[in-house]
Amino acid sequence: MANIVYIATSIDGYISAPDGSLDWLDCVPNPDDDDLGFYSFIERVDAIVMGRITFETVVGFGLGWHYPVPGIILSTTLDAVPEGFEDKVQLARGSADDIVQLAHTQGYTNLYIDGGNTIQRFLQVDLIDEMIITEIPILLGGGDRLFGHLDQQMRFHLVETETLLGQLVKRHYRRHPEH
Repeated sequence: MANIVYIATSIDGYISAPDGSLDWLDCVPNPDDDDLGFYSFIERVDAIVMGRITFETVVGFGLGWHYPVPGIILSTTLDAVPEGFEDKVQLARGSADDIVQLAHTQGYTNLYIDGGNTIQRFLQVDLIDEMIITEIPILLGGGDRLFGHLDQQMRFHLVETETLLGQLVKRHYRRHPEH
């Protein structure tokens, strides 16, 4: 069982621009998902745990649910799944521990954890096992950070580093075994 982060950041560690936009992700030629290894990654997971803000961003792309696995959307404000997503996602509330338990009772064991606040919630209670972070060569100077305050240090070890398209740096980290 693993809870895995797969996300892009700016050089200065932001996952969105100061205005909340993601336009900066297109500042370099957008590689095919297969070039990023996303397809092989997504084959490892059973479900995506995603925060409401990230989900609303995905819905806003107008492409539907483009993941081959179901989503568990964390929200305290959504009362219903948007039309067209009913058979793709479910809404959930609760602590990170509660969400992992819910996923496991539904048979999901390897979870893709997505969205800044969601990732931070899971890190805060020591529920992230791996992180795959692709760094885009841009300084945003503000926005939403991937990492926030932690009550304790967390040790990871570097599994692999790749340079993609000569300018993106993809790093794969796994929890340190002694943690």
